[in-house]
Amino acid sequence: MKNPAPQERHFGVHLTLDGYGGSPERLGDPAAVRAWLDDLPGAPGMSKLAEPLLVEVGPRSEKDAGGITGFVLIAESHISIHTFPLRRFASADVYTCQNHLDEHWLLKYFREMFELESIEHNMIIRGTQYPLHDIQDNGRRL
Repeated sequence: MKNPAPQERHFGVHLTLDGYGGSPERLGDPAAVRAWLDDLPGAPGMSKLAEPLLVEVGPRSEKDAGGITGFVLIAESHISIHTFPLRRFASADVYTCQNHLDEHWLLKYFREMFELESIEHNMIIRGTQYPLHDIQDNGRRL
């Protein structure tokens, strides 16, 4: 899906990324995952509100062999990632209240950081009925 035109009425965009055939070393490296979360907000003009949070998770089920889960809170919303080194897979979300993202750059950065062979991605338009003006003022409906 193409990015919507900036003047379109909606709240933001949500890019989902699923990467396959990645480097087990990169996907299992907390420093690489942290760097991706730390560097990503600055390039498309987003603003970090806190440092990235990472958790290394051991095997949880036959489907989930463990990996790294990371999250960074940004002023525009959030960015998250889940890596599965033994499956050579990563799943990430970039959600922003901006009306556009540089999808090409984000795909390239995701691919290069984790040495992915292929990526599935979807751009979702969020808040299509977002009000164009305030509908409440100091607790009173306008």
